[in-house]
Amino acid sequence: MTRLTAAFALTALLAACGVDGEPVRPTVNGGVTISNSGVYPSATISLSRWPVWIGVGL
Repeated sequence: MTRLTAAFALTALLAACGVDGEPVRPTVNGGVTISNSGVYPSATISLSRWPVWIGVGL
């Protein structure tokens, strides 16, 4: 898991600084699900540059 996180962080850093061209903005989505059995938070962070999509969800 640590290697995956480090690889994603490195990719995000390289894309954000524009090493491979124009900078790419990450997309962040979050939400909360409330049900009778509890409260469940969720989050997704993704980078998209056609045809490649990289995302991490919690």
